[in-house]
Amino acid sequence: MVAASLDMLEESLIKKLEVMKKIRDENARQKEILSNPEEVDFEAFDKTLDVKGEYIDQLLLLDDGFQTLFDKVKEEVGDNKVKYADQIKRMQVLIHDITDASASIEAEEHRNKRLAEAYFSSERERMASGKKSAAVAFNYYQTMSKFKDIPPQFLDKKN
Repeated sequence: MVAASLDMLEESLIKKLEVMKKIRDENARQKEILSNPEEVDFEAFDKTLDVKGEYIDQLLLLDDGFQTLFDKVKEEVGDNKVKYADQIKRMQVLIHDITDASASIEAEEHRNKRLAEAYFSSERERMASGKKSAAVAFNYYQTMSKFKDIPPQFLDKKN
């Protein structure tokens, strides 16, 4: 019973690593999308966000399942560490790999956040510039439209 549960825990950790690999792939896609600010494909960017959201939901389910199962066998494993040493060792390696992958994903997320902030900042500047240009053009239009309604003027040449 406990050995089977430990096998399931190990499988859960392996699945978690696979999902984390998929998240890293999506992070790479996001980096590629955001790396050229002039050609950002919003649909592709939104799709990567949606896909990553699904993967994060999978991770949460895996974590919940892992914790539930671990709580059930924790005491038995703690009392018989020698008996389950091989499985414990394999899971420790997997947990170490998960920790490394998590740190890597966090770094990628920060990098992509900076790229997105830079993109949105430049877009805000472009929009502000466009608003200023539109305001100048509108003011010019208003000024020029006032001039067409000026009545004729007569100059008196007598002094």
